[in-house]
Amino acid sequence: MDDLDTRRIAVVREHMALEITHDWDAVIATFAHPRYELLGPGLVFDGEEAVRRYFALSRTPFPDQGNEIIAIAADAASDSVLVEFWLTGTHTGPLQVSDTVHQPTGKSFRVRMAAGFEFAPGSDKIVAERPYYDSGAVLRALELA
Repeated sequence: MDDLDTRRIAVVREHMALEITHDWDAVIATFAHPRYELLGPGLVFDGEEAVRRYFALSRTPFPDQGNEIIAIAADAASDSVLVEFWLTGTHTGPLQVSDTVHQPTGKSFRVRMAAGFEFAPGSDKIVAERPYYDSGAVLRALELA
């Protein structure tokens, strides 16, 4: 593994750790251009304002949302880092799903996910994070589906 791949893995680890502590300014600083593409529900949050809105939307129902990295690897050929992880959290705030608002249940979840982080060529700055997951997994874990 070369130095750039090592730096990219370190950036992804830092990015994910900062999401847990809600240091949104520092999370934004890991991007060349902030962008989340949520491939489960098919949502895109492009630009700093939209990404900060995503943070608010996702942490309102799950303020303790966390992640536990299972595996991480860099692929220089595609300028990407791939991560498999456990997403965790406790449902303590209202959760809106389409037109339905689920009131807090106090239940916790732990679901397996993967994410791809695309980097600008030759850079250790992220240009997109793409989480891959079953959009119903959290609802099933909370017994809401």
